[in-house]
Amino acid sequence: MSTTSSGQTRPGINIRALAPVMVSFFIMGFVDLVGIAANYVKNDFSLTDSQANLFTSMVFFWFLIFSVPTGLMMNRLGRRRTVLISIIITAAALIFPVIGYLQPSKDARFVLMIISFCLLGIGNTVMQVSLNPLLSNLVSNNRLASTLTLGQFVKAIASFIAPILAGWMAAAFGMWWLLYVIFLVIAIAGYALLGADKIEEAAPDAGKTSIARCFALLKDPVVLLCFLGIVSHVGIDVGINTTAPKILMEQTGQSLATAGIATSVYFVFRTIGCLTGSVTLQRLSNKAALRICAVLMALSVVCFTVFIIVSQSPVFLCYLGLALVGFGNSNVFSLFLTRALLHQPSRQNEISGLMMMGLIGGAIFPPLMGLASDAVGMQTGAIAVMSVGVIYVLVISIFHSLIVSKNEQVVLTK
Repeated sequence: MSTTSSGQTRPGINIRALAPVMVSFFIMGFVDLVGIAANYVKNDFSLTDSQANLFTSMVFFWFLIFSVPTGLMMNRLGRRRTVLISIIITAAALIFPVIGYLQPSKDARFVLMIISFCLLGIGNTVMQVSLNPLLSNLVSNNRLASTLTLGQFVKAIASFIAPILAGWMAAAFGMWWLLYVIFLVIAIAGYALLGADKIEEAAPDAGKTSIARCFALLKDPVVLLCFLGIVSHVGIDVGINTTAPKILMEQTGQSLATAGIATSVYFVFRTIGCLTGSVTLQRLSNKAALRICAVLMALSVVCFTVFIIVSQSPVFLCYLGLALVGFGNSNVFSLFLTRALLHQPSRQNEISGLMMMGLIGGAIFPPLMGLASDAVGMQTGAIAVMSVGVIYVLVISIFHSLIVSKNEQVVLTK
């Protein structure tokens, strides 16, 4: 498929070019292994909830540092080349845990795990910034939200199999970290596929780009509110990813290997939500879809709260909460990102970098959730922190006109 001089894609989808990009979305999902990995690291190194959640922050902190510079780098290197760089960094992140757990020194292993988490965050930052706008070169604007959600569906597959693989490796071989080896092989294959792919990219962003000019976009209310929406989405996503097993262990006394399935339940329903969204977002308005997502997540908070506070609550309530938040949160990222990208099409690289900086929510929410749970002695505190993000999405969905400028032509399919 070719693009016009203005960067607009022609109708239709080039499946041959799209396939390697979707494999890259799968590699993007490797970042979600931090949830189950943080729980195993907590056990291996006898950490508190607050300390273990800092490992998650190590991953998402880098979105604050590298998101905007990556957006500027794309203007020079191009989107596909930037994605390739991100895969190289991700592959490096996957090597360190393997080396670390083969070391006899526990201190050396701890240091190498820190390096791995940091590299995984840097690689994912570069990938998130470059891969989403790269996809916009392959589909028409009215299919962008649904195709972004399809990418999130592929990403979610990697997310939900990570805890399953970790649990199986731990039970079968006593080495949960072998999942890094499997993901490393996939990363190498993904690099080869995308390296051979041919994609005609849109022209670089108009005007002279700079970090200051990029941050100035936050003065635009639509961009700012979409940015905060992504902060909330990722905070909820990473927070529940890390907290779900702890809720089950706290309330039922299950082991981590057993309770780890809670993370998979969340990602299974997030995957189902992404798959559903890839079809329904072509028919639903952005407003209607966002409202459905917000209501489902609000109901999940109710389920978690009742399960934790009311004694002898059925375990079904916890799984229902995971299903609701997984399904509800699945399309929030695509909905906010699409609104931002289509709001100023001529500055998509800069806006993508800025929006991906919103993934810093993954570094903000988990430590606060850990501190809150340590403070009250139970996971109710963590759910209370998560509910802040849910309330934000709910408010924006009710007052949806805030993220649609008056002079803007709405291009989302209704």
